[in-house]
Amino acid sequence: MKPFAYVRAGSLAEAADAYASHPGARYLGGGTNLVDLMKLGVEEPTALIDVTRLPMDGVTELPDGSLRVGALVRNSDLAAHPRVRERCPALSQALLAGASGQLRNAATTGGNLLQRTRCPYFQDVSKPCNKREPGSGCGALAGVHRDHAVLGHSEHCVATHPSDMAVALAALDAQVELYGLAGVRRVPAAEFHRLPGDHPERDTVVEPGELVTAVLLPAATAGMPSAYRKARDRASYAFALASVAVVLKVSDGVVAHAGIAFGGLAHRPWRARRAEEALLGVAPTESAFERAVGIELEQARPLRDNAYKVPLARGLAVDVLGRLARDGEEA
Repeated sequence: MKPFAYVRAGSLAEAADAYASHPGARYLGGGTNLVDLMKLGVEEPTALIDVTRLPMDGVTELPDGSLRVGALVRNSDLAAHPRVRERCPALSQALLAGASGQLRNAATTGGNLLQRTRCPYFQDVSKPCNKREPGSGCGALAGVHRDHAVLGHSEHCVATHPSDMAVALAALDAQVELYGLAGVRRVPAAEFHRLPGDHPERDTVVEPGELVTAVLLPAATAGMPSAYRKARDRASYAFALASVAVVLKVSDGVVAHAGIAFGGLAHRPWRARRAEEALLGVAPTESAFERAVGIELEQARPLRDNAYKVPLARGLAVDVLGRLARDGEEA
C-alpha cells in the first residue's frame, strides 16, 4: 500500500487549492476507474481530492433551453432522466450501453469523460506503454491490437478511448465546463479529448488542477432524431469494437443537420466532419449515406489485426443513418 493524502473539498475553490498544494494529486468522484488503476499500480497519486460533496449532482434547464448536467450526476440517473431521454436519446442509449448497472450507479458524468484507456499494455506496468511511461514504447503496435485504433493514431500510441457517453456528447455538440484557478471555461465535447501525436500521456485538454464541473447539452440539437449503436464481443459489459452516435435532421427532403461520431476507432470520440459535410443538402438515401461514411473512413489506417473495424463501423453508421431517416419520414 502506497500512502497518499486525502482531502474532502467543501467548495470548488477549496478543491482547486488542495490540488495545487499537492503535486501529483487526483480528483476523486465515483472512483470506478481511478481506484482500479491505483490497485494496478498505474496511478500513484500523492493525494485524493474528494469532490463528491460538492453541489454538482443535478440536471437543470437553462434559460436558452439547454440542459446543464452536473459532473457528479451518476450515469444511471442521467440515462433515466426524462428530459435526456426525450431530447437526447442517443445519450441515454450510450450510457445504458456502457458497463454494468452497478457501475453506472457509481460512475459520474465527469469521471466517465476522464476515464483512461483499457489498453492491456497501459494497465500492465510490466509492459512498455508511452501513455503510462513516455518514451518506453508502445507494446500494442507489434503485439495484440485487435481492439485498437484505426483512425488518428501515431507511432507512439494506438489505444482507443473507452467511453460510450463521450461519443454521444460529441455528436450532440455538447460542451464540457471546466473550473480551475484561472476561472471557468467551456470546451466542445468533440475537442475535449486529444489524439496521441507525440504526447499520448495527455488524454484531454484539461489543464493541471482544472476540474470538470458540468456538461452542457445545447438546445440546438435537443429533440432532433438521434441514436447510438455499439458492436462488441458480447452482449453486455464490454467495450466497443466500434460504435456510432448520430444526430440527423431531414427537412424538405434533404439532410438539414448531421452530427456523427464514432467510438472504438480512435484515441478520442471521432467526429465525422467529412461525412457530415457530404450529407448536408443531400437526399437521405442509403447510397448517400454509404458515400458519406466512405469518405470519412478513407482516413483509416488499420493495423495488422484490426482492419475489420472499418467495414464494421461503416455498416453501423449506414444502418443508424437509415433508421433515423426512415423514422423522420414517418413522424
